[in-house]
Amino acid sequence: MKKFIVKLCAAVILLTSGLLSAQQKYTTHAVKEGETLQSISQQYRVTPYTILQSNKEIKTAADVKPNTILIIPLDGSVIQLENDKTKDEEVQEEQQPLGFSRHRVRKRETLFGLTQRYEITEEQLKRYNRQLYSEPLKKGMVLRIPKFPEPDPEDERELDFETYTVQPKETRWSIAHKYGITVDSLISLNPDLSKSSDYLAAGQELKLPRPKGDSLEDQQVDLFTSYTVPAKMTLYSLGKEYEIPSDSIVKLNPEIMKEGGLKEGMIIRLPKKRDKTGIVNTDNFIFYEVKPKQNLFRLTQNLKITRDELYRLNPDLENGLKAGMVLKLPKEKAVDLDVKNALILDKINLLDSMDLGNRPKVVFMLPFRLDRINFNDSKKTRSQIETRRDLALSLGFYSGAMVALDSIKKLGLSVDVKTFDTELNQNKVKEILFRENLSDANAIIGPIASGALNEVAIQAASNNIPVISPTASDSEFSHGNVFFSVPKDDILRQKMLSHLAKIHKDENVIIIADSTHQVAHDTILGRFPTAQIAKIIDNKSLHLDEFLIQLSEEKENWVFLETDQANMVSSVSSILNSANTPNLTTDNESQIKVRMFTTSYNSAFEDDAISSTHLSNLRFTYPSFYRVANDDSFTKAYQKRFKGLKPDRYAVRGFDVTFDVLLKLAHKNNLFETSKIIGLTEYTGNSFNYFNDWTSGYYNRACYLMEYDSLRIKEIKLDDLKSNL
Repeated sequence: MKKFIVKLCAAVILLTSGLLSAQQKYTTHAVKEGETLQSISQQYRVTPYTILQSNKEIKTAADVKPNTILIIPLDGSVIQLENDKTKDEEVQEEQQPLGFSRHRVRKRETLFGLTQRYEITEEQLKRYNRQLYSEPLKKGMVLRIPKFPEPDPEDERELDFETYTVQPKETRWSIAHKYGITVDSLISLNPDLSKSSDYLAAGQELKLPRPKGDSLEDQQVDLFTSYTVPAKMTLYSLGKEYEIPSDSIVKLNPEIMKEGGLKEGMIIRLPKKRDKTGIVNTDNFIFYEVKPKQNLFRLTQNLKITRDELYRLNPDLENGLKAGMVLKLPKEKAVDLDVKNALILDKINLLDSMDLGNRPKVVFMLPFRLDRINFNDSKKTRSQIETRRDLALSLGFYSGAMVALDSIKKLGLSVDVKTFDTELNQNKVKEILFRENLSDANAIIGPIASGALNEVAIQAASNNIPVISPTASDSEFSHGNVFFSVPKDDILRQKMLSHLAKIHKDENVIIIADSTHQVAHDTILGRFPTAQIAKIIDNKSLHLDEFLIQLSEEKENWVFLETDQANMVSSVSSILNSANTPNLTTDNESQIKVRMFTTSYNSAFEDDAISSTHLSNLRFTYPSFYRVANDDSFTKAYQKRFKGLKPDRYAVRGFDVTFDVLLKLAHKNNLFETSKIIGLTEYTGNSFNYFNDWTSGYYNRACYLMEYDSLRIKEIKLDDLKSNL
């Protein structure tokens, strides 16, 4: 049966590798540091002259500089751009857009119709969608629509804006709420803000509309105060103190110009200083962005807040509820709501919100090691699968992914797939990246090896493509486009310790940790400062006599075992199981009660030498990023496809990771955008709740608490833990 899966995966790889190989007449290329016209022409097997002729703005090889976007004709013929511009149009300064929106071309739409709808010229549309120079408009095309500022002849308009310095723990939503504007307006005013990240750095400066009363057009007597100019005061210092531009001070006080500048003793008027009490940031509040067609009744129900409290916190609601408004709520409400980076997320059912017009393009890059497999030698092949973890992981993962592709197809979504065997070789990965054009992929799943993952992540970042790591929880390098699907050890550890700390009363806590688990030792001790530390001999075994003295007969004992040595797990669990057995030699049947925990669950606890009975008697509890799959619809679909074969944990993970990515791409064909609005998602054996750590990647924080109970492993909730302890 394993042989069957291998052959099936191999066949699928050959089949799917060609799904996206439709002929294209051109491609685009973003020039990277160190690249030249000659090297680029060799990469695409065209002449330098052809590239120059297809990019009229490039006059010589010296004009090919980093970040230049080139049109590359794949068939070697020159792509003719529009040559009917007048000389005046060519020298006219190019107007820079404030930002972009996306438009999916519908049936019978024309270039003229789009230019009329969005009030732009055909040249402006083509400039930011360069495929339109060589291809006709087609249904399904996704275009970037530039947004240009509206013309404003009045230079004094700038006086209605101010420069705002971002304070620590402020977000786009908290600032938008403070100024009473939408986040979209904030981004339009500050087009340099990142489109792929919501991060704001403390000290960053933003252009924002001056609150009503600060604008010179809204001058009212009660909004100003008299100010006597002290010695050595300058316009710059005064403007900084009162948060008003120097030219606004002069406009408010024309006598300054008449007197030749600011003079000591001069009495001028200035806007009253703002009340900065009640700071609005992520320490104090969470935020919600109002969606179109929402009403106040439904909003209060969803946000679990009364109408009066919502109005008290957001007085602007008196003027009506508007889409895009940013509302603030007390931070305590986060307990009952789905909150990510201080923003309240709407509950979205991905299955009910699929856009079947999307057609995601997904690439799999896994080490199938087909270069090492001889299908004619079934015995050797079976041995390789059983002994090589990378091979078992890849085949299991991909078999689950295939079921996910089947499932999404039944829901009506078409997916283009490419699959590559990385052969667990970084040079092979480089070869694939050099040979294949993956610039239009919506997601890359894999590779598994860290070196190969780094290689792919760097290349994919240039095209803003998300990379999903199937097994890694972190990387030594910062990759803002990588989704690490496995939670970090610290997330798992804190999940468990935070639960235990809430229910801990007077239990006797003992820590057994070898030298390689010092972080776990220190973290547990930080949560339970009175915990006893068990002595370990030669970093391998317990000092039994001293340890038995540490066990309490009056209190329940919580023993944390932190090791990756199977023999140590076997020994300690056996000792604890013996101590946990009732003493039948006394009348009162005294019993030492022991529970065993670990915050560092690993393969040592699954070794054949470990007694499941002992672990069950000790109600062994641990945090995990996966749970045992039940006989659900996935298991049935898997067994049907693979003739009764039961899915292993790798297959479950392959299904869950792939199905999660596909559903999110079906909702919005951009994983970065979807991750901003989608919180926790749960599937057969894995959950995902990605948090953007800005420049270093997206990290999964979803995990489980698992417990041995009656020789079975079950997931436990906080309430279950309370009732059992």
